[in-house]
Amino acid sequence: MSDALKYILLAEDDPMVAELVVHAFAQQESPPKIVHVRDGVETLDFLHGRARGGNRPAENPAVLLLDVKMPRMDGLEVLRQIKADERLKTTPVVMLTSSQDERDVRESYELGANAYVVKPVDFKRFATVLKQIETFWLRINPPPLVDHPVGASPPPT
Repeated sequence: MSDALKYILLAEDDPMVAELVVHAFAQQESPPKIVHVRDGVETLDFLHGRARGGNRPAENPAVLLLDVKMPRMDGLEVLRQIKADERLKTTPVVMLTSSQDERDVRESYELGANAYVVKPVDFKRFATVLKQIETFWLRINPPPLVDHPVGASPPPT
C-alpha cells in the first residue's frame, strides 16, 4: 500500500473525541488521512462498501481505531465481524476507548485486537499516544497485502 493510499478509519461516536483525534493527527509533520464513522453499523457499512462506504478506497484501512462503547453496535461486535471476514481480518485494530473494564480488555484481545489504548484525558498525552499509533501502524508495521480487498473484484480462479 503506497503512502498515498494509507488511511486511518476512526470509529468514534463522541464528536468531541473524534475532533481531538483528527486535530492530534493534523499536528503531525505528514498527517494521515482520517475517515470518521460514528457507530458500529456505519463502520461495517464503510468496510463492506455499503451506504456511505460505497465510495471507500479499494484498500483496507492501514489501521482501525475502534471505540468499544458505541450506539447501534458496539466495538466488540464490530471487531468480531472484522476478524471473521477473510478480506478484513488482517486489518490492524486498535481499541481506542475510555473503557478500562477488564472484561472489555480481555475480550478485545481474545477477538483479535492488536492493541488496547485507554483514551487519556490530557490532550498532550492523547496526542503522544496517537502519534505512537500512527508511527507504528502506518510507518513501521504496515498491514499485509490482501489478494482482494473489500470493494475489489476477487482474483480470477
